[in-house]
Amino acid sequence: MNWFIVGATFDVVGKILIAITVLLVHRHVIKGHKIDKSVLKEMKREQVLGTLGIIFIISGYLTHVISL
Repeated sequence: MNWFIVGATFDVVGKILIAITVLLVHRHVIKGHKIDKSVLKEMKREQVLGTLGIIFIISGYLTHVISL
């Protein structure tokens, strides 16, 4: 398997996960017009997705470097 493709895939998945988490938080706050327990629960879940996205971005970067 081509390591460059693996790295690029991790990079894209990470960026998409981070973008989705930001959009979901904003959508939830806009709909509710307030921050309550459900918003905080959603933010915690999205924090996990954002962290996973960062891990994918770092993995993609390292895979790109290794493939050179």
